[in-house]
Amino acid sequence: MKSKTVEIVNETGLHTRPGNEFVSLAKTFSSQISVGNEAGAKVNGTSLLKLLSLGIKKGSKITVYADGEDENEAVDKLSSLLENLKD
Repeated sequence: MKSKTVEIVNETGLHTRPGNEFVSLAKTFSSQISVGNEAGAKVNGTSLLKLLSLGIKKGSKITVYADGEDENEAVDKLSSLLENLKD
């Protein structure tokens, strides 16, 4: 399992449009993808509803987890997407 913690810098945080981008990318990997917040909640990273339930706002630190054969690539690409979110 590989993980990486990133800080959300997008002014509006992680809302539907960028959340959908994240989920679409997460579904391209064979690894199991999950996302955790600072409060310790951890959800399936391929579910938009569960991802949005984390209430990720600007300044939030979230951790992307991947477990599987392409976990390194998955964590790298997904964390990069989150670090570079735009409205």
